[in-house]
Amino acid sequence: MKNPNYKKIYEDILLKYPAKKEQCKTILSKTSFSVKDVITINNIIFPRADQKTQFANQRHRSYDKSSILEILEYQVKNNLNNSELARHFKLSRNTVAKWKKQFLI
Repeated sequence: MKNPNYKKIYEDILLKYPAKKEQCKTILSKTSFSVKDVITINNIIFPRADQKTQFANQRHRSYDKSSILEILEYQVKNNLNNSELARHFKLSRNTVAKWKKQFLI
């Protein structure tokens, strides 16, 4: 299955939000986007979603192996426990524990 062209998608969205283009410049300069990049740029463009929308969006997220490893590296680098990491990335504590068991042991 082919991944969406996130660069093109977000460049088109930024036509409606030209003031935020400068903030997204570093992410848009990348040739390929990780899941973390997509989440970051999405939070820059659409900073606050209501709780119902946030819940619906969270249910449909999926992470590839490289993104999971990047998130787990963030945990080690910033000395976070599973709860803090889960809150930061809006994940379940159980998901973080499952990833650690699956990828680090």
